[in-house]
Amino acid sequence: MIARDVFHIRLKELELQAERIMDPTLKTRPVAIISSPHPNGTIVSLSPEAEDEGLFPGMKVSVVRKMSHGVQLLPYNRSLYARINRYVYQTVSMFTPIVEPEGFDGFYLDMKGMQAIRGHVQNTGLSILQRIQEQTSLAGIVGISVNKLVSRIVTSVVPDTIHEIQGGEEAQFLSPLNPPVLPTVKEKPVRRLVRFLWIGQVSHIQSMAGQPDEFRTFFGIYAVQLSRESRGQDSSIVKPPQLRDHILEQTVLPEDTNDENVLHAVVKDLAEQVAFKLRKRRQVANKVRLEIHYTDGHQRSRTGRIIGIDDISVIAVCGRLFDKANERRNRVRTILLDASDFRHHVNQENLFMTEEDRNMAVSKAVEKIRLKYGVRSLQTADVFEALGRV
Repeated sequence: MIARDVFHIRLKELELQAERIMDPTLKTRPVAIISSPHPNGTIVSLSPEAEDEGLFPGMKVSVVRKMSHGVQLLPYNRSLYARINRYVYQTVSMFTPIVEPEGFDGFYLDMKGMQAIRGHVQNTGLSILQRIQEQTSLAGIVGISVNKLVSRIVTSVVPDTIHEIQGGEEAQFLSPLNPPVLPTVKEKPVRRLVRFLWIGQVSHIQSMAGQPDEFRTFFGIYAVQLSRESRGQDSSIVKPPQLRDHILEQTVLPEDTNDENVLHAVVKDLAEQVAFKLRKRRQVANKVRLEIHYTDGHQRSRTGRIIGIDDISVIAVCGRLFDKANERRNRVRTILLDASDFRHHVNQENLFMTEEDRNMAVSKAVEKIRLKYGVRSLQTADVFEALGRV
């Protein structure tokens, strides 16, 4: 028998649980957690009582207010959920030093070698849930398997408090499930093809993967990974979070919008702030991640690298990342830029002034004004106009 090493802990409906812990009077009332109180805000999470009134995730706040006057609307409290996440992380770290957070409500635990200390895996899983309950009053579920992929899928589809997939049974477990449980099916080209081919179960993907040439013709660059996932194969390791040096800039829009002019202006403003900090450090970033948070709770992100630190170069990189990431038509709530993996910026000497030199000269001139009067004291007309509109 293959050793079962990976636990996935999921805190069911974390946002709702957290709000009801903070305010016990909400325990039996219909509650909806919304991305924004603005009419175009949407429901992110809701209680069973609110579902009984006909509400559902993604519904606009304006519609909710017309349909139901008894539902308690609560704003999405990111700081509260982040604090709870850190506290639960400390709690589960008492059982193993190798813990990887997944969003606010999930944790991967590498339990390899811990069975001799902790005993039977299911008893250990129950002990973890009990400790979380005692420390935070939060309820959770545990999925156990040989890898991260299957453990996470277990907690998303199995209602049991604790459920274990034996080594070698991964493909059988996945077989009757809907294809979207596989991460690769969430990729836009794969998702479209799965719908077009009327693929209703993972078992159909498993059968198609049995003919590699034909499977590759259909799914192209995604074929190998999709085939592996359909059989429950995953070689990724549990990675504890690392303290790292990074530049983080974020804008939360006061009003949710999908206006391209506004969103590009926000990206431009964030990129200028990142460029400003890179020049102060005299460094470039081998990794920059642009992340979009939509009003319905979904996220999209893309990564790239910054090799020039003048405003125009950084704006161009971030603009391309945004265009690639923003593949949904939903309104945007938050845009985030995260630059990391820095190295020294080499300023090559040239006999004649290059385009980069001219861009850098302009950026430094703007920088002097901002250092004297504030970062936002000088903005281009498009940024000023667009940010003024939100």
